[in-house]
Amino acid sequence: MVAQQNPPRDGEGDRAKRGGGSAASLRKPTVYKARRLRKEMTLPEIKLWQALRGKKLGVKFRRQYPIGPYVADFFCNEKKLVIEVDGQVHGMGEKPESDAARDNYMKEQGYTVLRFAAETILSDFEAVIIAIAAQVDGPLHQPSPRLRPVPLPASGEDI
Repeated sequence: MVAQQNPPRDGEGDRAKRGGGSAASLRKPTVYKARRLRKEMTLPEIKLWQALRGKKLGVKFRRQYPIGPYVADFFCNEKKLVIEVDGQVHGMGEKPESDAARDNYMKEQGYTVLRFAAETILSDFEAVIIAIAAQVDGPLHQPSPRLRPVPLPASGEDI
């Protein structure tokens, strides 16, 4: 008879001896936090995610995405856009200061941050989507057509 070996428990086995089975970037605390937050989304976050997912606004959004030491509620890499959903707790205690520090960090990294109150998402959802769509569709990096430089006439042509 051959004895059946049980699979290794957490912390045991060959992978544990080598430092785990995943890449170092996937073992960061913010990645674990992001994974947990994806499972524990609030009703306003779920509602907004349903409107953003699957390139419904023409660009790809990610939810609960780690950026440096923070986790953005929603993130669009193509437009460098971060969307934050603020519940009631964001107006209490030290949260406004930490939100300001978080926004400053995101802006230093080159991201635009849009913040929406959870209450606003639930009560005026259409206005929230219009504001996000305007940010996504806005020509952030190109001058408007009327401000583009007019080409100079080729040499030998009259002006």
